[in-house]
Amino acid sequence: MSTTTTPRVSVIIPVYNGDRYICQAIESVLAQTYQSYEIIVIDDGSTDNTHLVLEPYVEAIRYVYQENQGVSAARNHGIDLAQGELIAFLDADDFFLSNKLTAQVGVFDAQPNLGIVHSGWRRVNQDGETIKDETPWDYVPKLDLEGWLRWKPIGTMGTLMFRRDWLQQVGSFEAGLGHAEDVDLVLRLALQGCEADWLRESTVCYRQHDRNTMRDGISQARSINRVLDKFFASESLPLEVQLLEKQVRYNTLVWSSWYLYYTGFYSEMVEYLQRSWKYSPFLPVGTVINWIDSFTVFSENVGDDLDADKLAKTSEWQNLMSWVISHSEVS
Repeated sequence: MSTTTTPRVSVIIPVYNGDRYICQAIESVLAQTYQSYEIIVIDDGSTDNTHLVLEPYVEAIRYVYQENQGVSAARNHGIDLAQGELIAFLDADDFFLSNKLTAQVGVFDAQPNLGIVHSGWRRVNQDGETIKDETPWDYVPKLDLEGWLRWKPIGTMGTLMFRRDWLQQVGSFEAGLGHAEDVDLVLRLALQGCEADWLRESTVCYRQHDRNTMRDGISQARSINRVLDKFFASESLPLEVQLLEKQVRYNTLVWSSWYLYYTGFYSEMVEYLQRSWKYSPFLPVGTVINWIDSFTVFSENVGDDLDADKLAKTSEWQNLMSWVISHSEVS
């Protein structure tokens, strides 16, 4: 940890009622092989024992309390306080692998043109035990505007490192978004010409537990589609990106539908699948098959198996199939 010179990397940890895991997050930064960093913890109005469990780290971190404003406002507060030219984020329930900072700073040093260095992540259970390493470069080899837009390959903010100047140039995070603030940020950066590249290894452990796997599916679905509404309304989109709108909206609406199903919002799942209908590149039967195939893949990506029979037996799905039949006849 840098104590006498200006740190090169600022690690920003927003926390809200995170007393269970925040200490492990901080310890993972203190254990880094790279030492020119500072740790900024923004407590977003916690009402648990977060402040108390952080007391042993008072000399190692910069702790700031604010009234509850949401994670984007907390991250923005951290950016405003940051001294480092490079910014890394860490959610309070995740933790870095020990070579995270060394490896990503090395990519920036090798490619001074970059504004973002992205990486893989390791999914772990609530006890920190490995589930799977995610390697998103396998399906998104190039992190350009089209790659961000098509695939949105962000598992957790902890995988990304940014040049602070770029974050400040685009106004950092959109505080009004309840979810999908990460996608919104990278799309705005890419649209402004911010270059990004992969570090093809895992740098952070993303913890799957009840608090983050069962988040508000409705808010998540609304937010990601709101981000697309704003993005495609931009007058500065290149023609080749404008031509992607139908495909991107279809894929995003189907993913949103799966997430609504996964988090228990069956009626809303139907609504979003119906919205995807007009964007589908498939014939009616092919569209339904694609919905099922997509749900299967999305479930596998979080370590689950889709129970297609259970889905098919729900009243919501059966009503959806009736709707599909009626709209197939019309079309």
